[in-house]
Amino acid sequence: MTITTLDPKIALIIIDLQKGITAHPGAHPVAEIVRNAAALADAFRARNLPVVLVNVAGVAPGRTEQALSQGARPADWAELVPELNRQPTDHGVTKRTWGAFRNTDLEDYLKRQGVTQLVIAGIATSIGVESTARHAYELGFNVTLAVDAMTDRNAESHANSVTYVFPRLGETGTTHEIIGLLEARAA
Repeated sequence: MTITTLDPKIALIIIDLQKGITAHPGAHPVAEIVRNAAALADAFRARNLPVVLVNVAGVAPGRTEQALSQGARPADWAELVPELNRQPTDHGVTKRTWGAFRNTDLEDYLKRQGVTQLVIAGIATSIGVESTARHAYELGFNVTLAVDAMTDRNAESHANSVTYVFPRLGETGTTHEIIGLLEARAA
């Protein structure tokens, strides 16, 4: 369902826009995804709405059929990209699983802020973004997914999440649509 409204208390969550992940190509131009996510962050900050910046610094334990590289990484691998212009008022979350809620303070932080709706963006659509959106939905948050502020390494995985999964978890919208609704609230 295309985005229809924004709750009075809304927060933005940006997933894994960090140097080590954005250095890889995506199904959509990563620079454009970062630019759109940064525009959302600026719009939320301008309205004193919570901005949560999430990075990943590990993986969950357990066997998988696909090797999960934990080899030597550059020292700045988990650093957020500078285009996000992290501010002291932003809430940082470092995760070690796909989703941003598991074993972090994210749920408590959002509840203390009185947040009822989340706008989620980032990389990868079918992993970190989708996992966080699923968990948010299960916790009772209204979920909005900024589809032009996210990408995946695999175009088919991205399309599957956007087309089949996200409409069951919430509403989707573009950066322009979301910012437009934020601006309309202030008018």
